[in-house]
Amino acid sequence: MNRFEGKVVIVTGAGSGIGAATARRFLREGAILTVNGRREPKLHETIAGFDEAKSLVHPGDVSDEAYVKRLLEDTVNKFGKLDVLVNNAGTAIFGPFSQTTTQDWRKIMATDLDSVYFASREALPHLLTTKGSIVNLSSASGLGGDWGMSAYNAAKGAITNFTRALALEYGSRGVRVNAVAPSLTSSEATADLEKSEAVMAAFVSRLPIGRAAKPDEIAGVIAFLASEDAVFVNGVVLPVDGGISASNGQPNFLSILEQG
Repeated sequence: MNRFEGKVVIVTGAGSGIGAATARRFLREGAILTVNGRREPKLHETIAGFDEAKSLVHPGDVSDEAYVKRLLEDTVNKFGKLDVLVNNAGTAIFGPFSQTTTQDWRKIMATDLDSVYFASREALPHLLTTKGSIVNLSSASGLGGDWGMSAYNAAKGAITNFTRALALEYGSRGVRVNAVAPSLTSSEATADLEKSEAVMAAFVSRLPIGRAAKPDEIAGVIAFLASEDAVFVNGVVLPVDGGISASNGQPNFLSILEQG
């Protein structure tokens, strides 16, 4: 399947996890790809085994407005156009709101939210030409609140509605804007969480599928939204959460009854 043959794609945060899996998915489907991330060696690992002539490794911090301009300019100068932007880069901070510092807040907003604004703004003139698309990474945490993740909830909630707003404004001009909203997905970032039996038991109790997602499982949905298979999908924030968002939040009465 080569849905992206000849298409030029940028994936931010492509050094690990969902970003790396998404980058490799696009490459397998024929895309010409720019991979962004902070750690250059990890970006080379992401594209290892693929045709280097069809890739641009572009390390940098997407919370830096000037850097994002260079990222877009260098991609278009090298490959001649842009068809798909995947805004994946992000970070999270856990802890009570009372302990969330101004520095914590600004770090989350810069990495998770400002980066999406900067990249989308710089990409849209090119995407209007190619009738391309944007796929943003929101989160289950962008659809509802969590305990101890107020800054992350705020940033991902903003991405959710930013996605919808851009879809309304640009859909009639030929550019589709969508997002995915994953729940717990196994990656470097979640490795410590997954070592805790108590944490994983709590997650599994809320996950109808009964396990964390694999990065490839999120990448497949991102590729679908970016492809012509989703040509009439616009403004969607698609939960890829194992069924967490299917619940209304009440307890699992069946498990309570089974326990007697």
